[in-house]
Amino acid sequence: MQREIEKTEVLWRTAEAMVVEGKGILAADESTGTIARRFEAIDVQNTEDNRRDYRELLFRSEGLEEYISGVILFDETIRQQASDGTPLIRLLVDRGVIPGIKVDAGAKPLALAAGETVTEGLDGLRERLIEYRELGARFTKWRAVIHIGEERPTRYAIDVNAHALARYAALSQEAGLVPMVEPEVLMDGDHDIDTCFEVSMATLREVFYQLAHQRVDIEGMVLKPNMVLSGKAAIDRAEPEEVAEMTLACLEHTVPAAVPGIAFLSGGQDDDEATLNLDAINRLAVDVGAPWELTFSYGRGLQAAPQQAWAGKRDNMARAQRVFLHRARVLSAARMGAYDPDSEEERTGA
Repeated sequence: MQREIEKTEVLWRTAEAMVVEGKGILAADESTGTIARRFEAIDVQNTEDNRRDYRELLFRSEGLEEYISGVILFDETIRQQASDGTPLIRLLVDRGVIPGIKVDAGAKPLALAAGETVTEGLDGLRERLIEYRELGARFTKWRAVIHIGEERPTRYAIDVNAHALARYAALSQEAGLVPMVEPEVLMDGDHDIDTCFEVSMATLREVFYQLAHQRVDIEGMVLKPNMVLSGKAAIDRAEPEEVAEMTLACLEHTVPAAVPGIAFLSGGQDDDEATLNLDAINRLAVDVGAPWELTFSYGRGLQAAPQQAWAGKRDNMARAQRVFLHRARVLSAARMGAYDPDSEEERTGA
């Protein structure tokens, strides 16, 4: 019994540290295929050495720990060593940054549901979680994908994805790892913000029903949802103030106050949009007295600019690190509702 109490307290402390005030989480868990597309855009060959060099660049950035509380890693990355032989995960731990690991196997077509997906990876997950914990991970991430379109999403797709998220979360907590629960309603399409609101509400309600059914301790988890947004191809896309109002209204109706923090994904937003929306949400959160820490867990929103600055060239590493730190600093300000575009430094970091 005492051991279980200690495990629970560790989960709580880790979850709270992940969403600590002023910091956010770097999503550096791109699969080999996904990072290939990122590298292709900057004319960099997708080799293991280049993937290592790029992530080492990020993890060695001076001052990383001032703005980043945790980093989500990919399976390859958690096993890699830096150019000097230091395990990449050690670069984070030595700075007090919490290492996490993506554990799902990706979204696959959902049987008998055209255009919808279900995330796979539950088979053998218990054993993989034990290995990841031994490698140094302290939290995990699993992404479910919900599509908006003609007659989508179906109740079937929401249910099966929520069930898988809850099973994953329970297994993570059993292993002593904090689950980052990521139900993403995609912004692809021309739908309006009201449609996103309705789908996000239905998704989060089912997710928390399933989490309770699977006995997940919600004080020992972090939620990673989408913001409530207009579709990327919508004609009149909602401004940050409306995004903030709709996002917080959705969360207030679905997310228990006991959840320690919500780390929004950037979900295809460009840098400016992801920053302005995060800032607006946090400004409004103060006014309405939102009970959770509201932070970010961005991939492209933190990495697009430094990838362009790096372009695979060693001579560009220092500049790319400055650009990365600049993005982290800007998002830290937005996470506190204190972002001022007028006083923002030159984005190149030069």
